[in-house]
Amino acid sequence: MTPGSTIAELVVPDGTTADELRVRLRGWMKEHAPPGLQDVLDWNARVDLPGSVGSAVSEEQYAEAQRHPLFRAWERSCLRARLVCPSWPREYGGRGWQAPEMTVLDEEFHRAGLPRVDRVQGESMVGPSVILHGTPEQKAHFLPPIISGEHRYCQGFSEPGAGSDLASATTRGEVAGDEVVITGQKVWTSRFATANMIFVLCRTDRTATKHRGLSYVIVPFTPGDNGIDARPIRQMTGAQEFAEVFFDGTRAPLSGVIGGLGNGWGVVQSTLAFERAAAGRATTMLVQARERELAALVALARTNGRNRDPLIRQQLAWAHTQVRLLRAMWERTVAEVAAGREPGPQLSVWKLFWSEYHLRLAAIALDIAGPDALVRPSGPGYPVDQWQDTFLLAHSGTIYAGTSEVQRNIIGENVLGLPREPRAAATEVRK
Repeated sequence: MTPGSTIAELVVPDGTTADELRVRLRGWMKEHAPPGLQDVLDWNARVDLPGSVGSAVSEEQYAEAQRHPLFRAWERSCLRARLVCPSWPREYGGRGWQAPEMTVLDEEFHRAGLPRVDRVQGESMVGPSVILHGTPEQKAHFLPPIISGEHRYCQGFSEPGAGSDLASATTRGEVAGDEVVITGQKVWTSRFATANMIFVLCRTDRTATKHRGLSYVIVPFTPGDNGIDARPIRQMTGAQEFAEVFFDGTRAPLSGVIGGLGNGWGVVQSTLAFERAAAGRATTMLVQARERELAALVALARTNGRNRDPLIRQQLAWAHTQVRLLRAMWERTVAEVAAGREPGPQLSVWKLFWSEYHLRLAAIALDIAGPDALVRPSGPGYPVDQWQDTFLLAHSGTIYAGTSEVQRNIIGENVLGLPREPRAAATEVRK
């Protein structure tokens, strides 16, 4: 299937078709991409979801490549063309592009082997939340540094005792003059190594019920200073993509409270909705990664002579079918968004499908790799090869962005109409 073939005739908001936009983008890239940029790194080997493509490109390698002069030149061109944060409204520096345009953009960058200059959580989560809930002064203060890349964000939501149940957060925020003083602990903080800003959910009214009295605060992220301590968490792959973050009297400007004191829960819900939408948009890259990954696994089977095994051939045929379904499901979602319909629970079907697929695909990969898959490569630390890394990380895909159990509940209750699970009575948080 040719990437984008089923969305070619969709009309994007400026009146052009997706194919016409594709032609314009190709011409722009040909004119502005610095020669040699494709050789700096295999830009297509990175997807903005943990465990998406094994360990082909680490975060450290990607960060180093972003410092290359050719990438910097490309970044400047993308900024001038408003191709950084292009899904933001035009009045805030974007292009107002939605799923169809963003899908075309990602496909064309992938086809050309060029990086999309993205601002990750600042672009997909913080910026949209500030646009929706922030004051004019906050928008003017926080949005431009996201687009420029000056501010790089990590997330301070989850806690050891409040993972999926964010409303039970106990990190304290006390107002002192024109500042908020934060004390508490966050965990599973991704992108901590490159961030210089963090958005924190804290409890500024400890007498309120758990969904009330929460505030959403933007805080400069300065580990080792201002009472912030970030401790990397070693994963079973040997990587350290996450950290636990401790706040001990950390001071943040009161002007960084988005939505107002005590109104953080509504902002959190918006941020999580934007996160799900971003995970959906990242689907274009995820599908491309799954196609690339399956091609590599087929090549491994041929190298090992396992392609002659009837059972292996059957498993690879199953995987090929699943990847085709992944692409078809996403293109259907894009078409629905273009038609003005919200995909809703369909995204839960999508999330459950790809994460459970990847878990099984990873097990098939180790079977094809054979006995060598049981032995990690030699070297310092805890090295793993590509397929071992894929297998270990695939388990995380059934947890992040909504666990498989949560997705099944959403599908059962909101799609199939099954009875709702009993919910525990609301309780007050007293710490």
